[in-house]
Amino acid sequence: MSLTLSPTLASVAYIGATILFILSLGGLSNPESSRRGNLYGMIGMTIAVLATVLGPRVIAAGIPWIIGSMVAGGAVGLYAARTVQMTQMPELVALMHSLVGLAAMLVGFATYIDPAASSSYQGAAKAIHEMEIYAGILIGAVTFSGSLIAFGKLSGKIGGKPLLLPARHWLNLAGLLVVIYFGREFLHAGSMSEGMKPLVVMTVIALLFGIHMVMAIGGADMPVVVSMLNSYSGWAAAATGFMLSNDLLIVVGALVGSSGAILSYIMCNAMNRNFISVIAGGFGTGSGTTAAPGASAPAGDVTPISAQETAELLKEAKSVIIVPGYGMAVAQAQHTVYEITRHLREKGVNVRFGIHPVAGRMPGHMNVLLAEAKVPYDIVMEMDEINEDFPDTDVAMVIGANDIVNPAAQEDPASPIAGMPVLEVWKAKTSIVMKRSMASGYAGVDNPLFYKDNNRMLFGDAKKMLDEVLAALKA
Repeated sequence: MSLTLSPTLASVAYIGATILFILSLGGLSNPESSRRGNLYGMIGMTIAVLATVLGPRVIAAGIPWIIGSMVAGGAVGLYAARTVQMTQMPELVALMHSLVGLAAMLVGFATYIDPAASSSYQGAAKAIHEMEIYAGILIGAVTFSGSLIAFGKLSGKIGGKPLLLPARHWLNLAGLLVVIYFGREFLHAGSMSEGMKPLVVMTVIALLFGIHMVMAIGGADMPVVVSMLNSYSGWAAAATGFMLSNDLLIVVGALVGSSGAILSYIMCNAMNRNFISVIAGGFGTGSGTTAAPGASAPAGDVTPISAQETAELLKEAKSVIIVPGYGMAVAQAQHTVYEITRHLREKGVNVRFGIHPVAGRMPGHMNVLLAEAKVPYDIVMEMDEINEDFPDTDVAMVIGANDIVNPAAQEDPASPIAGMPVLEVWKAKTSIVMKRSMASGYAGVDNPLFYKDNNRMLFGDAKKMLDEVLAALKA
């Protein structure tokens, strides 16, 4: 009995997988339904893989190679899922995007040199097929190299400061013109060997463009970069689908590409940036530095506070808003934060969380950390939902965040982050900022919040200090 699916049954399986992928995206739009969304995605991918492997286009001799590749890839994925820390999720996502780009490149070259694929297209169909190959490799190369640079920046292996070359926009324009020229040469090539030269030249230029593009983007714009590369990887997958005449890849790639583009737009709005300005060269430093003194630098002294005093303020409070940032992720303090939250809620304190859209270094980073620590979804609020409640809040506690609570965004028109929507923690009766030092945030901009009369600075490692706060609360 043959296990090969008929073309009709394979198409039906693809339609079912597509529906599940759409349901998955819908589920991932809300924390409460995200587990269900993940489950839909896994079931859909399983159906898609089985329908492809058992479909009419895969010969029996190739199945062992496919199974071997799936086992190897699955082993790597399982290892990564078990060993990668939550703080490393942004760079892992960037690395996964690079693999999609690499796959698009390899499929493009393999399709071009495949005699069977080349001979099946004639005339206008052949020209369209070659355009698909050229565009697929182009998108894949940009995604691959750009994602690797993003991985380096997010993991700290490459500095977050933007690398702005002289006449960089003219360099990009020259590269685009060369790519268009060699695209014409590729389409008019008389043989495979003649076409390979323009294809290789274009690939090298695309790889260099991906590196240049992301290197020019500053650390403060990295959340936008992650969502942008997510979109690129989707379009790379769609291009791969066109090259392989695979309808499912085309549809799924378009879903990922369009959703990533929408997310990039949302991220840009959350930072009061536009997409062109991000691509043209962002701002920010790699790890945060003390801002250089200047005329616009805030003046005054900070007021330190101890863990014991912090616990006393929390005990006396009726309303508390916690604003988590990347520092909480680095210290892996989310579980202690949950214990403090649980203890205060048992005492009748109204505790909620305020989440900025670009908190951390990828969209949804803080939501994932809090969900891992089992913080109830209903007390985790988006910025727009909670900002107006700060004036009625007794204590606003900022854990390892900086730029997203910077009042300079509203008070200083000359600030690099002027106009960026921020969480207005300084409007609470008392704000407490937890930091290791007075270093600036990822944007490299000083924060006037630290010097306000109602603000207190709790210096030290977030996990260690929160453990002390929890002990004082229980005492």
